[in-house]
Amino acid sequence: MTEMLYMKDVESNYIKEFDAKVIERGFDYVVLDRTAFYPLGGGQPSDIGYFEWPGGKAEVREVTKKEGVRHHLVQNPDMVPDTVHGVIDWGRRYAHMKMHTAQHIVSGVVYDLYKARTVGNQLYHDRSRIDFAPVKFTDEMIAEVERKVNEILATGAKVEICTENRAELEKNVDAQRANLDLLPKSVQELRVVKVEQFDTCPCAGTHVRSLAELGRIKIVKKENKGKDRERITYEMVK
Repeated sequence: MTEMLYMKDVESNYIKEFDAKVIERGFDYVVLDRTAFYPLGGGQPSDIGYFEWPGGKAEVREVTKKEGVRHHLVQNPDMVPDTVHGVIDWGRRYAHMKMHTAQHIVSGVVYDLYKARTVGNQLYHDRSRIDFAPVKFTDEMIAEVERKVNEILATGAKVEICTENRAELEKNVDAQRANLDLLPKSVQELRVVKVEQFDTCPCAGTHVRSLAELGRIKIVKKENKGKDRERITYEMVK
């Protein structure tokens, strides 16, 4: 089992480099005993970066979480020694952190205004998209979402990551707003991302320390994705 270094709290999301031991090698990957690389999932792309050691280096092109956290390499895994120093492409990771935190606010605002749930999302370093249902956005509704989200971002509210018992969390959040009702009932301990006063949601993604790091959003596209389902795409702007 690989220790996920970024899972502990919000400060751990800022780990850029780490040392680890190789515990498994595959045809194009290695598995480590600990990692700060985020694996593909939850609408967030995986981190990329590299491993280095005295006299050598291997590029990490993708990280997946299936039968262990696999760091897929450009080079032959057999060249990698038993101990490596991992370095994350920080510019890409930090962009994903900002996008993911903004997604929580956008999703929360749309639910609060129009009772439309987030039914899909995909983050990128330069833009993100969210699917909502049931809803039919007008231009006026989109403008109101953008205005309200930016109003919240301007508060610079702090972000916290912690672990909470499901039963306690259910007492304090709207299960549909947080998509809590979609999680398997067997999962009782949840990693929770909290934006003070504005949002509480179970999430395994990476996030920033505060909304002050985000700037503003600009909704750049609206698409119909089927009956009562619509997609909005946004970018981060200063």
